[in-house]
Amino acid sequence: MALPMPVSVVLSDALPSVTSTRRSVVDLEVIVPAYNEATRLPDTLRAAVDYLAGLPLTSRVVVVDNGSVDGTAAVVDQLDTGSVEVVVIGCSRPGKGAAVRRGLLTSSARFVGFVDADLSTPLDTLARAVAELTSGAEAAIASRHAPGASFVHPRSLGRKVGGSAFRALARPLVTKVRDTQCGFKFFQRSAVQSALLRCRVDGFAFDVELLRQVQADGGRIVELPVAWRDDTRSTFRPLRDGLASFTALLRLYRGAHR
Repeated sequence: MALPMPVSVVLSDALPSVTSTRRSVVDLEVIVPAYNEATRLPDTLRAAVDYLAGLPLTSRVVVVDNGSVDGTAAVVDQLDTGSVEVVVIGCSRPGKGAAVRRGLLTSSARFVGFVDADLSTPLDTLARAVAELTSGAEAAIASRHAPGASFVHPRSLGRKVGGSAFRALARPLVTKVRDTQCGFKFFQRSAVQSALLRCRVDGFAFDVELLRQVQADGGRIVELPVAWRDDTRSTFRPLRDGLASFTALLRLYRGAHR
């Protein structure tokens, strides 16, 4: 009988180098960026570790606490995660992109990627992602707009219009990718860590910059159509975060044409 794995908590990110913070090698690491997710995270982690325990891979979940003030790290520390290790690390730099970048750069796994804390993308997409990466793709990402994808719940008009405009602007930067923003992306570790060295965006446009750099290195990106279930408790605010994302996207355009 497998003994429960401990939950490790490392909240400081004031460390001298990326390599000094890397964890032991596993086949697959799942990064979960978290800001004030104490209420939602326990169910998310239980679902994740239950699914990972059924895969023929060694795996780990890494929660990146992005300056939470609601006791997110303490809640995670109290969980019994069974045979799958859960690690909590800190990221004092604000922004989802900053949190994801810290998780990805400190990984030693063969395959590494991130999922949103609300699990809007079905967890069984992971098996498909790993299959594509094993077959040689550098990135396997969930897509809400690839053929065969669907939205479980209707989206508001504002989200539809804003999303369409954002995709139109992102398309020239990340070619042949229909959905840059779905919060489920997995990579060959070597490919993503190379790309991240040139990434600077900390907010929600982080995905565009990262995928652009993966393609710049010659990496192949595979989109996986999913049935996406929007969580009404999402931390994304269309006006505030949408404007910030468009601004970051315009900066990427300026950088691409210098």
